[in-house]
Amino acid sequence: MKTLFLLFLFCHVSSPVKHSFKFLFTTSHGIQNLPELMGVMLVDDIQTSYCESNKTLEIRQDVWKKLFKDKPQILETFTEHCFEILPGCFKSRLDRIMQQLNQSGGVHTLQMIASCESDEQTGETVLLQHGYDGEDFMSLDLKKRTWISRRPDADVIKEEWNTDKARIENNIHILTQIYPVWLRLAVKYGESVLLRTDRPSVSLLQTSPSSPVSCHATGFYPDRATMFWRRNGEELHEDVDHGEILPNQDGTFQMKVDLDISSVKPEDWTRYDCVFQLYGVKDDIITKLDKAVIRTKSASPVGVVVGSVLAGLMLFGCIAAVWFWKKKNGFRPANNSPLSSDSE
Repeated sequence: MKTLFLLFLFCHVSSPVKHSFKFLFTTSHGIQNLPELMGVMLVDDIQTSYCESNKTLEIRQDVWKKLFKDKPQILETFTEHCFEILPGCFKSRLDRIMQQLNQSGGVHTLQMIASCESDEQTGETVLLQHGYDGEDFMSLDLKKRTWISRRPDADVIKEEWNTDKARIENNIHILTQIYPVWLRLAVKYGESVLLRTDRPSVSLLQTSPSSPVSCHATGFYPDRATMFWRRNGEELHEDVDHGEILPNQDGTFQMKVDLDISSVKPEDWTRYDCVFQLYGVKDDIITKLDKAVIRTKSASPVGVVVGSVLAGLMLFGCIAAVWFWKKKNGFRPANNSPLSSDSE
């Protein structure tokens, strides 16, 4: 249905003493058949819900459904922004940025992240930042109480956004007073999910004797995982193609990494192995490159196809892979939204 365009590839580490709560939204120009706006809500970089401006809403797992049922203002804020507030706002911002950069056409994306992170050692930190075409564009400096441009051609937009002092103050209040409360609630409700770890099954697949060998892992949870090929114990960067992490229908994940063996001599196969690492699990899964265990496949695994479709639906454009930056009861964002950062 949709192409996986800018998949979130967060490598932010979650642990019992470090947690995060994030809203992320994306709008685009020049890409057909896409909603005007897409968004995700994440806890410890685990997706809790997904929305589209066409009134599509998906909530993943029962723990998050219970959280939103008990604390409806969190989901109401998310959907209100996705369905009503941000579509027109983001479209206006994107058009203004394109105008300022003398861009009349082409494919362009505008992303935003609003987050709160807690660490027992450093305390709580909050962030509100925008990215344009996969690069840092603008961030809110809470100490200086002003917008900071992240590239020279964003200076004019920065000056425009900084004229609305009331909105900046409201942003800071929401980020520092509301988000920390929501973070603590999300961690409390989602403890069983956040601490869950499922190890995958790992297979070696190949379409023909001369094609690359795919190291395919499926059934792991959460999605904070890495997989790579090694030679003589050293990670390989050449002749390797890393696939994205994709969701399975049962809520687990899968990924693959291909190794081009066209230049590998048969006697050198024993020097190669595939390593899968899952955060929170001490032991790696190591699979030796061995012809005896390679399974022949005539096409992509069914799970990969299903995962690709789901990923396109659930994750398109919500977070750019090339950029990532390291509301109490009764709150109604409306005209003083913490996610509506500039004057319209």
